[in-house]
Amino acid sequence: MKVKGILKQIKANWVLYVMLFPAILYFSIFHVIPLIGMKLAFQDYRIIGENVWVGMKHFETLFSSPAFLDVLKNTIIISVMKIVFFFPIPIIMSLLINELREGIFRKYVQSVVYLPHFLSWVVIAGIWIAFLNPVEGGIAVIRDFFQLPSLDYMTSKDHIRWVLVFQEMWRSAGWDSIIYLAAILKISPSLYEAAKMDGASRLQQMRYITLPALKGTIITVFILNLGFFMNAGFDQVFNMINDSVISVIDILDTYVYRIGILNGQYSLSTAASLFKGVIGVILILSTHFISKRITGKGVW
Repeated sequence: MKVKGILKQIKANWVLYVMLFPAILYFSIFHVIPLIGMKLAFQDYRIIGENVWVGMKHFETLFSSPAFLDVLKNTIIISVMKIVFFFPIPIIMSLLINELREGIFRKYVQSVVYLPHFLSWVVIAGIWIAFLNPVEGGIAVIRDFFQLPSLDYMTSKDHIRWVLVFQEMWRSAGWDSIIYLAAILKISPSLYEAAKMDGASRLQQMRYITLPALKGTIITVFILNLGFFMNAGFDQVFNMINDSVISVIDILDTYVYRIGILNGQYSLSTAASLFKGVIGVILILSTHFISKRITGKGVW
């Protein structure tokens, strides 16, 4: 009976399911099917012959490796910095864009802040490396104007992590604000009209109407973002890393790439990748249940 109901629903909404099919196919090919290969983390890879089952050997090697512990520390630090300093920015940007009443100017602002998202990290890295050039870059003009000391941010261990954070803001804040703008559009205009009649200012309307309406969306996005906590941005770091700062921005993904693709240690790199994935799942589930208990809202 339940199967008939599902088939009836699919038949009634077949256009939506056809539109959904490419996304399902993509995630099946690149995210679901590869999970089968995760068993390699518990085996010794053999080019010829069958792989040998070794249990937790590769995990023991990882956790006893100083190099792995260093990249794990870097991953956690960079991810925490991005969550703390970047996560609120799209929310603030969506609130500011929503306050722009002039249609043409609003569209112009949205186009400008959305555009960086469509650039590849190779292009973005090139732009930032050129901008941060201490001799000829835009930062040199700013430095000379304010009479600041010369500093090469690309080789500074104290500043390179902040460069990654601000770079992420520049690229993604505008695009990530779209989901919050969509949630704002669902708010009934009558609430704002009633608030105006009661003498509420624009700031008060934002505080007591817009932000509470965004609470569910903010919680959901935050929980989902925690699932990617251990990623820290492979494409970004890979294009920004150099020998001077590798010790502070070498993360799990670049470590997996180096030991797996470059050094051919496939089992060890799979173990590191599996560890990262398990941590992500644990973070999502724990945050969901904590949020559900405290606020009554979660991912599902």
